[in-house]
This record gives sequence, C-alpha cells and structure tokens, in this order.
Amino acid sequence: MNDIITALETLTDRDPSRRDVAADTLGDLLCGTALDTDTARMVVGRLVSLAVNEPETKVRESALNSISEAFNHHRLPLDLVEPLATAMPTMERELLEHALYILGATYDPRAWLLIEPFFHHPDPRVREDARLAAAEITASEGPTHNS
Repeated sequence: MNDIITALETLTDRDPSRRDVAADTLGDLLCGTALDTDTARMVVGRLVSLAVNEPETKVRESALNSISEAFNHHRLPLDLVEPLATAMPTMERELLEHALYILGATYDPRAWLLIEPFFHHPDPRVREDARLAAAEITASEGPTHNS
C-alpha cells in the first residue's frame, strides 16, 4: 500500500520525470492482481485526471498506458474514464490510440458517442483505432470475469 500512496503523491510532483515514473509504477500495480477493484478505480481516477490535465506528452502517455493496463484485470465503468473525452480533440495520435482503446474497453454502448467523431479523423490510423474501439463495444458483452 505504501507504493501506491507514494506513487499517487508523486503524480503531483513538480518534476515531469518523477510524474512519469509514478504513472508507470501505478501501471505496474494495475496490470497485476494485487489491487482490489475499489483501489484500482481510485488509482485509475487519479490517472485519468493526470491524462486530462498534464502538459507533458510523455507523462500523459504513461498515464493512459497505465489506465489501459487496468482493463486486464478489472471491469471499469465508462463514467470513470469519460473525462478523457474532453481532452481527446487535442491529443496527438499516440495518445488517441490509448484513449480510444480505453473507451472501447469499457464495453459500454454509451462510449460509442465518444468514439464516433474519430471515425472521420484526418489520420487513417486514428480512424482505424476508432473502428477497433467501436468494434469492442458492439462485438462483445465484455470479459467473463468480474473484478
């Protein structure tokens, strides 16, 4: 638990390199099975806030990657990650790839409306990422395990 507390505190450090490492550390914790669902949701909520408000691209990417890791072991609600949608219009392609994946990984049909604008993005890779995210929603009822 001390690792989580330290990493969460470091997300607000003045040094972007330290924020980046903290986001990666939280991703390592999220990709395993050590965190219960409530703790994972709290960590993801903080990472979503970082991804939306962070000025440094590399830190934002680490936060988004770490959020993606959480979906390997936890079913997370759209409401938790929906704030990402406000930042998506200004995201670079690499960040959009993560954000679109995250929206699709919720398996929530409401995420379709957040993904749909990217079907017409000028970058064909973003359009493909949007198509894949939407396909996750329509093709699956989600994972069979409950966290």
